[in-house]
Parts: sequence; C-alpha cells; structure tokens
Amino acid sequence: MLTIWGRKNSSNVMPVLWAADELGLTYDHKMVGGSFGGLDTAAFKAMNPNQRVPVLQDGDFVLFESNAIVRHLARSAGQGSLLPDGLQAQAHADQWLDWHKTTLTLPMIDLFWGTVRCEPEQRNPDLIAKAKAATDKALAILDDHLAGRDFMVMDRLTLADIPLGALVYRYYQLQIEHQDFQNLTAWYARLQDRPAYQKNVMIPFGTTLAEWNELERALV
Repeated sequence: MLTIWGRKNSSNVMPVLWAADELGLTYDHKMVGGSFGGLDTAAFKAMNPNQRVPVLQDGDFVLFESNAIVRHLARSAGQGSLLPDGLQAQAHADQWLDWHKTTLTLPMIDLFWGTVRCEPEQRNPDLIAKAKAATDKALAILDDHLAGRDFMVMDRLTLADIPLGALVYRYYQLQIEHQDFQNLTAWYARLQDRPAYQKNVMIPFGTTLAEWNELERALV
C-alpha cells in the first residue's frame, strides 16, 4: 500500500493527497511535520534526508519533492485522467509545474508568512506589499494563460492544475485585497466543485499565527 507522509495543512502535501484522491488510490496517510513532529527520527531521515514533507512510500520505493510525487502518481495511475494526452501536452504540464515552483511559490510563501504565519504586531507592511505585488504579477500571467481555457493544459483537470490550485486557494483566503482576475477566479470555482479539492485543499488556516497553530493541532 502507498503511504503518504506529511501534515494535511502543508501546501506541499495538499497536492499529493489531492492527486491521490483524484486517482482513486488507496493509501495510508501519516501526519508528520509541524506540530506533529516526526521529521527528526532516523526512519524519516532515511526516507528524506532533507527532513521535509511530503514523502511517498511504496514498499521499498521512496520519493520526496511534492511535484515529483504528483508527476509519478499521474504517470503511474493517471493515464486518461491526470496525465495529459501526448508528449507536447505532458511537456506543457511539466512547464507549469516548474513555473509553480520558480515563479509563484516564492512570493506566495513571503505573503503567507508575512500575514498568517506571524502575529499582527510583527507584520512588516513593506515586505507584505512587496510580496503581494510579486504574487499578483505571477497570477496575472496565470490569468492570461487561462483565457478561453477551463483547465491548464487540456479540457480536463490534469497534474498541471494541482500544485497551482493549492496555492490559489491560499491566495483567495488571505485577508488582502484581491485583484480582479476573472479567468483565474472562474478556474478556481471549477476546482472548488471537485470533492478531492474540497477535502484536501480547502482547509481553514486562520488569519494569525495563533489561529494557524490552533487549527493545525485540531487536524486529524
């Protein structure tokens, strides 16, 4: 049986759980990281020397890095669903998975940590404004790409939608002014109709560090 290691509220774990449920896979989920600890054990470090989540374990096969895991699940179990049809469409999916990491993730991390993951009195308005501007710039690219499209690379959900969809949920739940990205919001609405997205991505995280910690401890 597959085992997925990582706390539910991690933006890197969410895509793996979402992909697994979209594919109807049976797996055991181990809550580790954050308040749950477990990353500094010898057993976990043997799986991932970086001591980060997620980790996918399938017997003797172990894989870390979230997008690599999503790719593996799609390629091994997603023919006709999460895996795009044809080499060019697959290459475009890979392109957007890399773009997710190189272009959107970094400013989103700064924006998220600058707002939710610290207390209000510790927030730096200048850093938040800089992170928001960079996030909105990246999302404008995404919004332009989605013009005339229901999903990222095909007329159905594929692996290209999954890591991006997890970050976009966080963007729209932040207590900030949101740009009027009409194509992006339409795509986001389509994602919200999916039970696997509701289960694995739409997890409340609060508005302050105290709320984040309380909600994380309540996860099961």
